[in-house]
Parts: sequence; C-alpha cells; structure tokens
Amino acid sequence: MRLVRFLGSQAGRALRVVLGLVMITVGTLAGGGWLVLAAAGLLPVAAGVFDFCLIGPLLRLPLKGRQLRARLAARA
Repeated sequence: MRLVRFLGSQAGRALRVVLGLVMITVGTLAGGGWLVLAAAGLLPVAAGVFDFCLIGPLLRLPLKGRQLRARLAARA
C-alpha cells in the first residue's frame, strides 16, 4: 500500500515523468529494438502528467490521482 500511496503523491508523479523521460531518451539514443523502450516510456510520462495511477485499480482503488489520494487519506 505504501507504493500506491507514493505513486499517487506529487513526488510519485514527478518520478514517473522523470523515469519515463529517461526511458524515452535511452530508447531513442540506442535505436533499433530499444525504440520499444522509448515507446513504453510514454506510459509513465502520461500517467504523471495526466495524474492517473495504473496500480490503483489492481488494488480496487480509483484510477484518478485526486480520487486515489482522497481514498488513501480517508483510510489513514
């Protein structure tokens, strides 16, 4: 649950964007089959920018970040 709490936080959003950008950069610079890594990097960037957490629904929590944070705050 701590992982979901972190990923839903503002720091978690920033980390997802940064790691996604790193994946895109490495995949683009390496080229070839590594372009798959660049394409996969779009998902964490989108998740951070648009504030959604894909792990939430797996644990029966909301997908949207604001709702996720509210639900987790209510549990604390």
